Amino acid sequence: MTTAADTYPLHFELTPNDAARADAERETMLSDPGFGKYFTDHMVSIEWTTEGGWHDAAVLPYGPLTLDPAASVFHYAQEIFEGIKAYAHEDGSVWTFRPEANARRFARSAARLALPELSAEDFIESLKQIVRVDKGWVPTSDETSLYLRPFMIATESFLGVRAAHKVGYYVIASPAGAYFTGGVTPVSIWLSENFSRAGKGGTGAAKTGGNYAASLLPQEEAYAHGCSQVLFLDSVDTTYIEELGGMNVVLVYKDGTIVTPESDSILEGITRDSILQLAADRGHKVERRRVSLDEWKTGVESGDIVEVFACGTAAVVVPIAELKGEGFSIVSPVAGPDSLTLSLRAELTDIQYGRRADPHGWLTRLDA
Repeated sequence: MTTAADTYPLHFELTPNDAARADAERETMLSDPGFGKYFTDHMVSIEWTTEGGWHDAAVLPYGPLTLDPAASVFHYAQEIFEGIKAYAHEDGSVWTFRPEANARRFARSAARLALPELSAEDFIESLKQIVRVDKGWVPTSDETSLYLRPFMIATESFLGVRAAHKVGYYVIASPAGAYFTGGVTPVSIWLSENFSRAGKGGTGAAKTGGNYAASLLPQEEAYAHGCSQVLFLDSVDTTYIEELGGMNVVLVYKDGTIVTPESDSILEGITRDSILQLAADRGHKVERRRVSLDEWKTGVESGDIVEVFACGTAAVVVPIAELKGEGFSIVSPVAGPDSLTLSLRAELTDIQYGRRADPHGWLTRLDA
């Protein structure tokens, strides 16, 4: 399997899209982009084979992929992806947030799924390539962004059970509206007690589609109980909290300590890591450790836990108002305007949009 060290700086060939949307049509889409509804005029494509390594890097017109019905991705789920945003700053420049961390996580996911690793340099360059050609698609309204979706799939036509010898890497982009249109709204979440997101030694720490597929049925259960997200417990003891279907969980204690669950089956959230760093910068003690459901319950009841929130790329940070389960409910304290939850969210988004200094050098310009 080719590793990141075996790759080399790629040269991207551009094929302009002759059917690119007119400015007026694009602006109509950007006025109400939603999430994942519209896609830009171009996409990135890079091929990999065991014989040739990474090659044929290109920026192409956005369009369907042609895959053989026997392509390995359909049968053995060799697939990984990332989610990362491009932000328009006040001066018109376009930046992204901690792409090196996404690149490292993408490489870890690739290794776990027996896929080739793409170098961090080529990963970040692929983001720059699509933003440069489709910069007009970056929305400029408050809390909007251009969502970038790099993904890798096994494209070899082969039904034997082994790692694919042919792989495709792609990047598509979609303008994303503000997650909260009327201010940040606390959410209710549902505890899944009959399903697990991932098992010990499985693919939980990789960003692969199968993990999200495993969360869809429990997510429907959450909706049925009036909740917007589902919370999973560990698969061994069903005692310790892990994460939501697509977000990490953080608990804030009255002494200022911030605690987040640690497990080898939890996705290492980049937003979570950034929030915890900002909290540590303020002098808060940060703990990454196992957290039982009972600790959450008793902590809220005693007043030791004063805030609970979830965090991820899409929503950034969202307060958790209530955890529901069969026969119980844990109502968390309300995160007011002066809460640590909302203060950290404001600090992080201000850095992402260039409204305050970036003390950790997290931002990378994409359009230059």
